[in-house]
Amino acid sequence: MRHSTDVSRAEKRQLAVASASLGPWGAAAAVGAIGGGVQLALKTIGGDFGLGILTGSLSVALMLFFLVGGTGAVLGRKTGTDHRIRRWARAHPWKVAAVPAAALLVTDFVMRQILSSEGFFGSLWDGLWRAALVAGVIGVVGSVAASRRG
Repeated sequence: MRHSTDVSRAEKRQLAVASASLGPWGAAAAVGAIGGGVQLALKTIGGDFGLGILTGSLSVALMLFFLVGGTGAVLGRKTGTDHRIRRWARAHPWKVAAVPAAALLVTDFVMRQILSSEGFFGSLWDGLWRAALVAGVIGVVGSVAASRRG
């Protein structure tokens, strides 16, 4: 018999996505655009040209976008949102961190496959290590913030 407090795997995934969606995605887009723009400018000033620098700059922009948005989601400071979802996000920072990490993996991989001559496994590796970094930072920040609150 299932209790009302039990949550199925599907419900946990839905809660993780809902929690991640409450991040500061507008600010995340601004940070990503600035970071990607700085990367592009530095590479261009250095004399590099081509799709390689564009791909690298977009990858930095995507990583910053998902990092800032996901971190904001686990910190839960946005007002006017469902407090139950915020509490769940604070209690499960690693599950919430998996959502932006997975989104980064997919978008970075697809972007690399379209814009670069990088092979399948090279694109996959680049996406995996970036996604792992994003998940690690978001998960640690969320865990530390939760331990300080609790």
